Amino acid sequence: MIRRRSTPWIHRWSRTVMAAIAAIGVLETAYLTIAKFTTNSVICPTSGCDKVLNSPYATVFGTVPLSLLGCLAYLSIAILALAPKAVNPDTNKRQHSQLENWTWQALFIITAAMLIFSSYLMYLMAFEIKDLCIYCISSALFALSLFVLVLVGRDWEDIGQLVFTGILVVMVSSIGALALYNSVRSPAPFVSATPGILPPAVTTTSGPAQIALARHLRQIGAKEYGAYWCPHCHDQKMLFGKEAAKIIDYFECDPKGQNSRAEICQAAAANIKGFPTWEIQGQFYSGTQTLDKLAELSGYTGPRNFQK
Repeated sequence: MIRRRSTPWIHRWSRTVMAAIAAIGVLETAYLTIAKFTTNSVICPTSGCDKVLNSPYATVFGTVPLSLLGCLAYLSIAILALAPKAVNPDTNKRQHSQLENWTWQALFIITAAMLIFSSYLMYLMAFEIKDLCIYCISSALFALSLFVLVLVGRDWEDIGQLVFTGILVVMVSSIGALALYNSVRSPAPFVSATPGILPPAVTTTSGPAQIALARHLRQIGAKEYGAYWCPHCHDQKMLFGKEAAKIIDYFECDPKGQNSRAEICQAAAANIKGFPTWEIQGQFYSGTQTLDKLAELSGYTGPRNFQK
């Protein structure tokens, strides 16, 4: 009597585990995509997440968030991983077998491409952006886990063909990543003649009330901590207007920014949860504040007919 070899547990559960990881990836990248289209800010223990999310590397083709492409990739993996389960192998063995083979090939190509792309993004985060994003790191770990599960999740009969396909995927993915980001650099339009990167220009005009509030904030020693790449910091300055924004005691916290005071920011890092953060009379307030709120927090008693 010939004993039938039992199926390894990893082969039985690999698709289910891949679908679960991909589902988490869909949720993560969907959240990042929504944040990119709405607030440009995410919940994160460090400012690095917002910095990466708002960097030029966070979009492709000019306006498409990279997280959206990641979301579609994770969704594709989840569908491919579960697709064979929709066909009963007892009643339609041939179709089930064909679907198994086709989806494994597709899963190998997609996960290999994601791993190559994620590796390149880790390089950009470490050496170009130079900050830490937990969402990016977790996504890279998801990509690695999915690729490993594809490799060990079944018996690959033609290893040579698998290696050949892998080499093609590496070449195409590497060329694609380099082509997408070849022209991406730090925001060149905001580089001034003096060392450091300037934030976008403030284009609104200050009214007398904005100027009076800015002078009051400076007189009482209020500080605004921000970064040149932070869209909320720019929004805060736009509320004040260009004349009043120059009066505020602003601290550039990114070492790359013009007139950076990163050391002072570092000393207050325990109280800076995100940018901008206001320090008013010993208290810290995170996020873009309305001018009325700043007036209330600082004890400002001047005119409040702030221009919109």
